[in-house]
Amino acid sequence: MLRALTTAATGMIAQQLNIDVISNNLANVNTAGFKKVRVEFQDLLSQTLRTPGAQVSQGTYQPVGIQVGLGTRTSGTQKDFSEGTFKSTGGKLDVAIEGEGFFQIQLDDGSIAYTRDGSFKVDANGQFTTTDGYPVIPQVTLDQNVSEVVITSDGSVSVKKGSDVNMTTVGTFQLVKFPNPSGLLSMGKNLYTETTGSGSPIQGQAGQNGFGTTQQGFLEGSNVMVVEELINLIQAQRAFEANSRLITASDELLKTANRLS
Repeated sequence: MLRALTTAATGMIAQQLNIDVISNNLANVNTAGFKKVRVEFQDLLSQTLRTPGAQVSQGTYQPVGIQVGLGTRTSGTQKDFSEGTFKSTGGKLDVAIEGEGFFQIQLDDGSIAYTRDGSFKVDANGQFTTTDGYPVIPQVTLDQNVSEVVITSDGSVSVKKGSDVNMTTVGTFQLVKFPNPSGLLSMGKNLYTETTGSGSPIQGQAGQNGFGTTQQGFLEGSNVMVVEELINLIQAQRAFEANSRLITASDELLKTANRLS
């Protein structure tokens, strides 16, 4: 019965982590550029009581064996980078990536982070930044007398200054993509950093060589589906309850065995 107790305990631990991940997905249902996470499981080692194919007599082999699994564990958390729904904001500094790619953001230590959140702002120097003040790379700066900003699908940023009739190009968003975006490290603030698992970033221009296009006046919403997450939550809760009942049942059997001794 002790084996059943420990096995059921691994199931409860795994489902608790599953519920934690689901709750984080639901908490970020309105977070721009957020990508939902899925928990993946794998079984633990099995205790082999009889090996499949073992010889039981001369010329006779056991077609099946006896193996008892010892539970489950979390093998990883897979981030789903499928595209979220686009929301029209009308903001001249709001930019969504329709397709593959990330914006580049410079952190305080000079390193580069990546994001799908295009809710940009302009700081005191007229430079495009994130909500937390991190500048966008390559730098795009607007003058104080800018009267109109146009961001085209290829990432080009053009402005109209004062009473000028013609538009002037002041910069271009350079996008990056990764061989394995699921290997990126989430650091909060809608930012990701490169890891060995993600591979090195590949730079390119929006709309070319498989990169997505930039859409001004839109933001990419979270790709979390509330109904889907609620269904996952119910399944995780029922699995947790089933494992807890197994512990109760094992405890009752141990209690009965102790009474007989």
